[in-house]
Amino acid sequence: MPEKIKNFINGQWVDATGGKTFESRNPADYRDVIGIVPDSDEKDVNAAVKAARAAYPIWSAIPAPKRGEILYRAAEILAKRKQELGECVTREMGKVIAEGLGDVQEAIDISYYMAGEGRRLSGETVPSELANKDAKSVRVPIGVFGLITPWNFPIAIPSWKITPALIAGNTVVFKPAEETPVCATRFVEILEEAGLLPGVVNLVHGFGETAGEPMVRHPGVDAVAFTGSNEVGSRLAGICGTLQKHFMMETGGKNPIIIMDDADLNLAVEGALWGGFGTTGQRCTAASRLIVHQRIYDQFVKAFSKRAEDLVMGNGLDQRVQMGPVVSFAQQEKVLSYIEIGKREGAKLILGGKLYRRGKAALGTFIEPTIFVDVKPSMRIAKEEIFGPVVSILRVKNLHEAIKVANDVSFGLSAAIYSQNVNHTAIAERDLDVGLIYINASTIGAEVQLPFGGTKRTGLGPRDAGGRGGALDFYTKWKVIYRDFSGTLQKAQIDN
Repeated sequence: MPEKIKNFINGQWVDATGGKTFESRNPADYRDVIGIVPDSDEKDVNAAVKAARAAYPIWSAIPAPKRGEILYRAAEILAKRKQELGECVTREMGKVIAEGLGDVQEAIDISYYMAGEGRRLSGETVPSELANKDAKSVRVPIGVFGLITPWNFPIAIPSWKITPALIAGNTVVFKPAEETPVCATRFVEILEEAGLLPGVVNLVHGFGETAGEPMVRHPGVDAVAFTGSNEVGSRLAGICGTLQKHFMMETGGKNPIIIMDDADLNLAVEGALWGGFGTTGQRCTAASRLIVHQRIYDQFVKAFSKRAEDLVMGNGLDQRVQMGPVVSFAQQEKVLSYIEIGKREGAKLILGGKLYRRGKAALGTFIEPTIFVDVKPSMRIAKEEIFGPVVSILRVKNLHEAIKVANDVSFGLSAAIYSQNVNHTAIAERDLDVGLIYINASTIGAEVQLPFGGTKRTGLGPRDAGGRGGALDFYTKWKVIYRDFSGTLQKAQIDN
């Protein structure tokens, strides 16, 4: 029997007020119904926001180190349940089990990291220009946050947003992707077990139009963080701009790997394989463009396509499987439509391009690893985010052309270069217009102690995860305090 999933509002697990539900199914086998999930609406959102507002003054008054102790306990529970949670990620989202476990490990890492920030929410103390006066800045919480997360990292990305919001003293209304509600529920259950007070985190399942947008528009929500499609993010940015709400979004990438003629070819092939087909290409950091020097182009294409052809596909719970399904029938149709676009544009399809139907894979949403060559930078498959196992290979004459091609898209999340020439890599570091750069590594592999995000249409506002310019710059606001203990009226900037 499928599990009956519920919303979590004011410390209680409850059904949607309207009684409607939807199913969460395993994309590797659509016969497998994982959960029956509340299809929430504005009434449920209203109840969740009310609970978060009531909890805010209580939670924000708790010393940050004590809030950190709760996050530390959550990290410990996540670590103990890593295998179980990783299997849940694989079953509900489709990524292979090694990646499902990696998804959970990111949540463990960020929970420990943000727990430590409870003793390091640092501001700045500076000298005053007047005697017997001090001056400082402190971080303070903002209020109630609405958090909307995607399906491709169903435990990691919620943790990126919820843990900094909590350590800063905010309360949360959390709307996860409708494709992965069970994973989101498991994460919130762990936060509850770790000792969160009622109302601090509220979970509302449902769809964007009926639950997500009402949450964004709600006058009781002070700020919104969103990870998902550029189309939806742009719409929410407009709403928040009109309502003067703090807003942050991360909306994807069209990430290149530059492979120079002096690259370690075997290493570059492995990096391109991982970047292009890891998570079945369903990462915002996926390497969907390979920009290859003309001297090694044919050699690289031959080696890369052979390795891609040998990838083992199937249910990700099988340890032998290297690539799972795309997340849904809707995603399957989108990817197949882009493959047809590539053909019409004149790119040469040399591998894949169709559904994978062998054995039990016929019961899921599998697409073969797909490679296009003779791709021009102006083609849609070279410019638009596909979010599936489709890789375009472009030929360039030199590093200057490679960087120009790499930058000639509307996204700027991550990029990589494979080269043994330190000057080439230094120039790439300087000139690639992206937020994350990898040298002799794939476009995948961000760590939680540094901010995660990009340039151009990749995102808006401060970035996820840690470090300067990271999440705490979004989940806190600055308060500047001047204290005059001279006992007299001193006037700054006034000649005496």
